[in-house]
Amino acid sequence: MRLLRNFPSVPRAVLLCALFIGATPHNGSTWAQERATTQDFMGQMNNAMADMDRSMSAAPMNGNADHDFASMMIPHHKGAIEMAKSELLFGKDPTMRRLAQEILVDQESEIDAMNLWLKKHHDPTDKEMKK
Repeated sequence: MRLLRNFPSVPRAVLLCALFIGATPHNGSTWAQERATTQDFMGQMNNAMADMDRSMSAAPMNGNADHDFASMMIPHHKGAIEMAKSELLFGKDPTMRRLAQEILVDQESEIDAMNLWLKKHHDPTDKEMKK
């Protein structure tokens, strides 16, 4: 307890109480719980970004800008959806939670539109499109 040695004139009980109160967030959870929640949130966010990057890198490309845009945006939007789900699990701010909900709805709809476009503009001779 090196911190306690820095304040020799203050009773240890007072310092320990101050440390405990300071380590307890306003919502009543302990600092350790908040830290675990932050680590869980960041773990999910990092996983979502890594999955998104991998999927975008593996997206089938054929040199057609419209096709390649849709092909890469689908995994990008899926990554945004996973991040929004993490916000809904861990976030507390009503504005950010509402934004996350809107992202879920909007991005899913845009994924559907891009998949429909890719299906409509499918070139059966293009081997990359068959994947």
